Amino acid sequence: MVSSRQFYRRSPHQRSDQSISFVDLRRRFDFRSVRIGRWVTDAERDRASGLFYDALVDLMTILNGPEQLISLRGNLSFQYGIGGQPGVAAHYDASNRCFSLAKNAGPGSIAHEWFHALDHYLGDKAFSDVGTKMFASSAWLNDATPVPHPLNDYLFRCFKTIMLSEDGSQPSELFQASVRMDKSLKTTYYSKPEELCARAFEAFVQDADISNNFLVSGTKATAEAQQGLYPRFEQRQQINVAFSDYFNALGRALKSQG
Repeated sequence: MVSSRQFYRRSPHQRSDQSISFVDLRRRFDFRSVRIGRWVTDAERDRASGLFYDALVDLMTILNGPEQLISLRGNLSFQYGIGGQPGVAAHYDASNRCFSLAKNAGPGSIAHEWFHALDHYLGDKAFSDVGTKMFASSAWLNDATPVPHPLNDYLFRCFKTIMLSEDGSQPSELFQASVRMDKSLKTTYYSKPEELCARAFEAFVQDADISNNFLVSGTKATAEAQQGLYPRFEQRQQINVAFSDYFNALGRALKSQG
């Protein structure tokens, strides 16, 4: 449980003993709304707010962006301890543009679900002929019409590095491993473009100099990682470079806008 577990964090940003509430979190990052479940105790709420705040500060630092990047210009909502499902640590609700963290099982899933929110937010901004429900990664794989922009060029390079081989002639190792897993489970989940890219983003965040296992965990030593469901070896390095280039460029653009 969040209320009793200890989480590892190595970050240059430390709060000392100052308390942080979800109100503080909403104000700093400008989330559209923040909701807390009725069964969340005061102690659980108070500890989770600090952990989540620190995770978002660390994510913002890793991405070299401002607060508005984290809330997607105030378009993203957040809820804690509401609508949890058995076995689901966290989820992103595209219909409501809402990121949800389970009360007892969400830690380590923040980076994954936040990228889903970004991927969804960019869908109808990076492509001119998709609806509001489309993820940018899926639109790219399905040859939607791109919106010409230097930032989109960086983004599309990320998608290519994640989903295709280096020469672009076949699916990447990550994609092939994900397809094999889906076939073994008789489902389509791991090989979805949005899931491939969210797991690749997790690996990028976990490889950063800042470490926070409330933000991300499990991309290196887990069974999924051993099965190739996270990027490995040279592809992982190439993906990290592509993400770094994209977020550095995005951060510069957002900071220049004030």
